Amino acid sequence: MSHAPVIAAVDGSEHSLKALEWASAEAARHRTGLLVAHVLPDHAQLYAGRRASLHDRTEPEEIADPVHAWIRTALGGGRELPEGVVYEALEGSVPEALRVIGARGRMLVMGSRGRGGFKALLLGSNSRAVTATAPCPVVVVPHADRGAGADAAEESAGRVVLGLHVSETPDDVVVHAFTEAAVRGTTVQVVSAYAVPPAPALMVDTPFAVIPPEGLADEGDGVPAEREMLRAQTRRLAPFRGRYPDVPVEQAAVPGDAAGRLVTASASAALVVVGRHHPRRTAMSFQIGSVAHAVLHHAHGPVAIVPTLRDDD
Repeated sequence: MSHAPVIAAVDGSEHSLKALEWASAEAARHRTGLLVAHVLPDHAQLYAGRRASLHDRTEPEEIADPVHAWIRTALGGGRELPEGVVYEALEGSVPEALRVIGARGRMLVMGSRGRGGFKALLLGSNSRAVTATAPCPVVVVPHADRGAGADAAEESAGRVVLGLHVSETPDDVVVHAFTEAAVRGTTVQVVSAYAVPPAPALMVDTPFAVIPPEGLADEGDGVPAEREMLRAQTRRLAPFRGRYPDVPVEQAAVPGDAAGRLVTASASAALVVVGRHHPRRTAMSFQIGSVAHAVLHHAHGPVAIVPTLRDDD
């Protein structure tokens, strides 16, 4: 098990408080440390730069950091942070500072919106940028308007839902989902999409059927494309079932785009896991793939965007 810490990105907002609580519970599940990171606001960074450039020792070395005090209160109310918790104040732009510190973490957890932006936004610009560039998995915890209203205990009891493209999703994304299910003692529900033939009689809005592995015989009520997708899932998941024998697996094949089904499943899930995919990679691309983009904007619960080795190719 990796001893890299879980990193919580905070700014003192209610949205980041939810992320801090989720990250704290996640660190306890993985028996690792919690690193709380706060990117200082512009005025604090300007003050520090001015003081350094003028060598002005008449001013205090540091200005007050109310977020540091806020974190101590949120995590227990003492004068010191709890054991295993470290706080770091960062400088630079939020996406770049979190990208750099993310290289040290097991995962980075942040809220879907921070202090800035408009209330109507589904996802803040910093959250969007960090999920596209961070070198570690990024978990985005939705704000209250989108959340399913589950408390931490209910979240830990829910399934881990994996969005799987059988031929394209790299193994490290699947491993992340199975690992998260293992530490929670819960099920992995695997959702894959199959192509819908352009037949007007086909009902594409069929119920979200979850089928156990033993139900994948050639006979059945499912359309041929659905049965073939379930068989392809079974082949792809076989090594992971062997590696995680205590993790139950449910399989689901859905017509068309999987994003809508993943969003629906997120309402009762502990975590939704999807891979980060740059379809047209540029040096600073903020694209993460269409399914990941849709789920990140509309999910009712936490979403993990997992980078892959391919992202660095």
